[in-house]
Amino acid sequence: MTEPADAWFAATHEWVRVDGDELILGASDYVPLHLGDIIHVELPEPDDHHYEEGEDFMTLESLEGAIDLHAPLACTITAVNHTLHHKPELINDDPYGAGWLVRLRPDNMADIDELMDYHEYEVGLPSDPDEDS
Repeated sequence: MTEPADAWFAATHEWVRVDGDELILGASDYVPLHLGDIIHVELPEPDDHHYEEGEDFMTLESLEGAIDLHAPLACTITAVNHTLHHKPELINDDPYGAGWLVRLRPDNMADIDELMDYHEYEVGLPSDPDEDS
């Protein structure tokens, strides 16, 4: 797995990176290791819908299964990476760069302190990606 600089992680495999007063969110590189290559993404549209921490807000699909991603903190989606509709492989190839999923406006930026750094996140992962997380 690749250690991304300046990213914070949720136990449910989402990462966020601060960008001004917003967060960029993606799926960790553990997701394609666990599910196989991502082939389809169901992204939400940016709107005024408010997501509570832990609320499902998108799905990633592979040939072997699917995973729902959750809001790592209370937020509103401000933008989505529409490129993923026709290039979902970016999530597999560059999960911490071009494979980002959405931009969020958190209710409280300080809530990011409740997330894990990469080393804390990695410790909680199964040693075998085929094990349930």
